[in-house]
Amino acid sequence: MTVDKGKFITVEGGEGAGKSSNLAFIRDLLEQSGVEVVFTREPGGTALGEEIRDLLLGHKHTGMAKDTELMLMFAARAEHLARIILPALNAGKWVLCDRFTDASYAYQGGGRGIEMARIRALEEWVQQGLKPDLTLLLDLPIETGLDRAGQRSEPDRFEVEQHAFFERVRSAYLDIARRDSQRVRVIDAAVPLAQVQAQIRLLMDRFVQVQRHG
Repeated sequence: MTVDKGKFITVEGGEGAGKSSNLAFIRDLLEQSGVEVVFTREPGGTALGEEIRDLLLGHKHTGMAKDTELMLMFAARAEHLARIILPALNAGKWVLCDRFTDASYAYQGGGRGIEMARIRALEEWVQQGLKPDLTLLLDLPIETGLDRAGQRSEPDRFEVEQHAFFERVRSAYLDIARRDSQRVRVIDAAVPLAQVQAQIRLLMDRFVQVQRHG
């Protein structure tokens, strides 16, 4: 049995939160429940968006102005919505996205210090009221996340930021979760992966059931 209307699910979290492995887990859960899933990411998701991602995450433009960074994020998002997200939702598919606008509030708002009202104006212009139906926020202490991230690959332009930057990012994410607790569900990502995924499974099972039966 499948649902008639597409749903938009996003996964957020700071460095080393385990988004990659948990996104794959969520995708598998949805597909096993009979949902057609479009998996994508931000910044990116489209050919143009991936080129913008390279500009944003690479080290070629390390002195990028924070306003430039923010507007590039939303330029990639506008293309993403037009080419991938909205067509999929309109076709009744479920979209699973690695980060979305909450990340702009957390990284460019919290991390860079851009006024939230300016980000909100871009959100309203680009998204025309569209918000995710469900957001899972993978939360863990900054030290734990940075230690995990340091064991992976070469750090990107964001991952080389100072500890205080990531504390501001985490604080902004948790503020979003407090203000929008119906949409944003906080997952304790500091525990072993099996326990993280047990939390996710419980939330996802409930969400799918609600969508099917109201």
